[in-house]
Amino acid sequence: MPIRIRRRAGWMAALGLALLLAACGSAGSGGGSASSASQALGGQGETAPSAGIPDAQEGDAESAPSAGIPGAQEGDADDGAGQGIPSSDPVSVERRGELPKGFVYLDELIPDALFEIRYASDYNFVGAVIDGYKAPLAIMTEEAAQALKKVNEELKQSGYVLLVYDAYRPTKAVDHFKRWAQDMSDTSMKDAFYPNVDKSQVFKLGYVASKSGHSRGSTVDLTIADAATGIPADMGSPYDFFGDVSGHGTKEITPEQTANRELLKNAMVKHGFKPYNKEWWHYTLKDEPHPKKYFDFDVE
Repeated sequence: MPIRIRRRAGWMAALGLALLLAACGSAGSGGGSASSASQALGGQGETAPSAGIPDAQEGDAESAPSAGIPGAQEGDADDGAGQGIPSSDPVSVERRGELPKGFVYLDELIPDALFEIRYASDYNFVGAVIDGYKAPLAIMTEEAAQALKKVNEELKQSGYVLLVYDAYRPTKAVDHFKRWAQDMSDTSMKDAFYPNVDKSQVFKLGYVASKSGHSRGSTVDLTIADAATGIPADMGSPYDFFGDVSGHGTKEITPEQTANRELLKNAMVKHGFKPYNKEWWHYTLKDEPHPKKYFDFDVE
């Protein structure tokens, strides 16, 4: 289920409040704020995890659950609970430390956007929380984030907001993907994300690569969702689904699904992003500030 994110006070302030409540005989009321963002994400069904796997070409090809199911919407892969309807209350997430200079949290710059950071949960093609994802947050370079804000503002005029699946990705996460791709015995998420792809071919087919554009901080995986309900638009295949159906220009989807992809693509291109041919959800800022630099700080 996509969520909106609310900044939470640091742990020391939270501890002080808890002690104060305990002193007043109210210690039993602290359960609600303790729920973690990862719990909020757990079990969300939405579209399969990552359709084009960890950055193949230009940046990434995560694998997605319903990849070979034309017409499947984000959320079809699960039990329907993850149709994409945002929770009524924002999920509180504590940010630790300071980001490197020039990086920002997307939810702070685009507060009305939705987020479903798949790699911070076990619902992805690997089937585990990915190394380096310590919180369900989206981070990007300031240049890319400002451009994305313009995209969101434009889409709101058509009744949509952005739903972000992944943004900056640590290089340690890419290494995790590579280890997974080399373990032929682990196919636990095959049915959901790469039902028609032989795992031994994921490198050759470009679904997994040794480096990801996401690690440079100006690449994002996203879709559009109804601004009023939070339900994702039908893109014809789930996010991170390995298969031809996930590529731009595919003939395996309906005119309506093609129109939805074009709505997102046109807005992204207009504001300086370039698409990745194999994945309808993957975009990179053309004039990215770090075209040759890869980062490895944690998402937290």
